[in-house]
Amino acid sequence: MPSDAIASVSAGELRRNALGVPQIVFFVIAAAAPLTAVVGVTPAAFMLGNGPGVPGTFLLVGVLYLLFSAGFTAMSGFVGNAGGFYSYIVAGLGPALGVAGALIALATYTAVDVAVYGLFGFFVNDIVKSAGGPEVAWWVYTVGLGIAVYVCGVRSIEFSGRLLGCCMIAEITILLLLGIAVLVTADAARPIALAAFGVQAIATPGLGLALVFVVSAFIGFEATAIFGEEAREPKRTIPRATYIAVTVIAVFYAFTTWTISLYYGPDHIHDQAATHTATLYLDAVKTLLGRPAGVVMNLLLIASLFACALSFHNTINRYLFAAGREGLMWRRLGETHRYHQSPVLAGAVQTGSVLGLVAIFALAGSDPYTVVFAWAGTLGALGILMLQILVSLAVVAFFWRDCRGIGAWRRLVAPLLAALGLAVSLGLMSLHLDLVSGSNSRIVQSFPELLLLVGAGGIGLAAWVRKRKPRVYAALGRSPG
Repeated sequence: MPSDAIASVSAGELRRNALGVPQIVFFVIAAAAPLTAVVGVTPAAFMLGNGPGVPGTFLLVGVLYLLFSAGFTAMSGFVGNAGGFYSYIVAGLGPALGVAGALIALATYTAVDVAVYGLFGFFVNDIVKSAGGPEVAWWVYTVGLGIAVYVCGVRSIEFSGRLLGCCMIAEITILLLLGIAVLVTADAARPIALAAFGVQAIATPGLGLALVFVVSAFIGFEATAIFGEEAREPKRTIPRATYIAVTVIAVFYAFTTWTISLYYGPDHIHDQAATHTATLYLDAVKTLLGRPAGVVMNLLLIASLFACALSFHNTINRYLFAAGREGLMWRRLGETHRYHQSPVLAGAVQTGSVLGLVAIFALAGSDPYTVVFAWAGTLGALGILMLQILVSLAVVAFFWRDCRGIGAWRRLVAPLLAALGLAVSLGLMSLHLDLVSGSNSRIVQSFPELLLLVGAGGIGLAAWVRKRKPRVYAALGRSPG
């Protein structure tokens, strides 16, 4: 890591008025990693869930997250802190649960980042071998990824926004081209049908399991709140970016899964996903767009994982920055780069911690796909759902005594409906951890309890801070300035 970047810090602020709606949307959709989610998640939804009803399920979950966004964005006008969910929970449910949420968030986003690193190492190694290159230990590639992400993260937030925008547009383009090619080549043997969006296709016995996988594909959209301090006109920018991101993710995934289902045939998509899980989309791209497009898709998959890693890096280091600035953790985490105004020390700690966890997996001889990606991804998905439920309840509590001019729909009805839907999703995921992770390990089965223990540790930390540092405790979660 560049020593000059680490040395050139100040106890200043994040860069103000740096991000508009497009840049925040880029961050959020990059975190969702469209190409990675489509290739890695949707085949399992087809295979284990409701088959041809998966496209409609994406729209259903999109509605759930629009309900969540209604309360989330209503509160964003009164809470603007780089701590993201942490600051929302503090404002609504109090510092103790807020600190619990902060630790769960750090554990959750770090787990997702580790999952991305494992998948990156797996795919790069596989692509290099397929091209005739040498077989290299998967973790070697993750070290390179960590260095690249850190260097980009040190730069100004605008730089990351532009870079993520390029990656996002490229990976969405190839999937849109695939979908358009499917529609253009449709014929009597492969007709265009909208049955996938009907109740009969969605409401099948496999809907519960489909929800488990579809919900996980939306991870990252809530990061809009984290960039509130760096946004231009945050009271307008954050709500717009959130609604746009959720809508784009839902519609894009629905379109992509609908067209791939048409390509293989709604009656055959279940079997095709089971037989060709890893190449379901790649095979279609090669057939309809040519083998060179298949090579491009593999390269874009690597770019998608890089963009996802960079987006979560920026998310995690801002949580650490907020905790350091408030005195909840090491105060130097609250320092920023003198020129770029990025949380450079928090970024170094974040990169070091992720690579340290990757090293533990590597020393244990863990498979980068079936263990690192699957296990860490499962832990991350569980944690995100827990946080989203807490935030939904925090919205209700925040506006309970003072509605602050916000209507009942946004401050009460939508958040409660969202909390109910998210709780159902969390319950389904907890009941099917073996299918989500592909493992019956006791470690995986203990993930819900592990996250609750992390939360309990946060409550304990908050109690300690309240006793030893009452001024710090009183200021937790407050917006700067």
